[in-house]
Amino acid sequence: MPTDAAPQTAASPLPWNALALRLLLTLALPPLLVLTSVRLVMTEWFVQIEYHRPGFPADRYGFSRDERLHYAPYAVRYLHNNAGISYLGDLTFADGSPLFNERELQHMADVKTVTRAAFQVHRALLVASGASALLLARRKATHRALWRALGDGGLITIALIVVLGVLVVASWDLFFDGFHALFFEGDTWVFRTSDTLIRLFPEQFWFDAALTVAFLTVSGSLLAMLVGWRMERRMSGAQSEGGRDLAIPSR
Repeated sequence: MPTDAAPQTAASPLPWNALALRLLLTLALPPLLVLTSVRLVMTEWFVQIEYHRPGFPADRYGFSRDERLHYAPYAVRYLHNNAGISYLGDLTFADGSPLFNERELQHMADVKTVTRAAFQVHRALLVASGASALLLARRKATHRALWRALGDGGLITIALIVVLGVLVVASWDLFFDGFHALFFEGDTWVFRTSDTLIRLFPEQFWFDAALTVAFLTVSGSLLAMLVGWRMERRMSGAQSEGGRDLAIPSR
């Protein structure tokens, strides 16, 4: 049957605003997934899992697991609350000596500054990607752009994680030092093995945290890719069937 309006096809060009939204969602997805994973790891439950997992290194200076589980959550809570550095500075050992020295307290204050900035970026990305997805989902003509953005964003994220994963496995020290040099000045993040921060959070803790962030990020990326590609294929199948229904053989 003849019709006045041609159906939207896969080859139909998208308007510039839909293209911009698709690009924004695609590029926002990798940092959004990484920062979401970081937020999930920066919790007390991850500390609990780490200290209870088999093979987690014991403290050579005498902290028991119960003592670690008592002190470590204070550091996590400090990064999430609005308290000043006195929240950690007022903590003491049983003999009344301070739990953290001045160098450790300064580092934790610096970490809180970086953490708050990262959380602000995370919220901005969440709003931007959510708004982009909703705007693309409003019109049937831009649904394919939404699904393609999810698929492409997930694929880009996995590619980045693979590159970082190779670096972590090949040279953990290079990755660890480079990460801290990027966000902190000089050697303010270098401590003695007898310092409380190292005793509570040894290097193995951070290695496991990096692997967990990578695992969570890849899982989120695979989910985005699965949803995006599956929905795009479903749209293509529906359009193909619709085209066959419209084709009426001549008599």
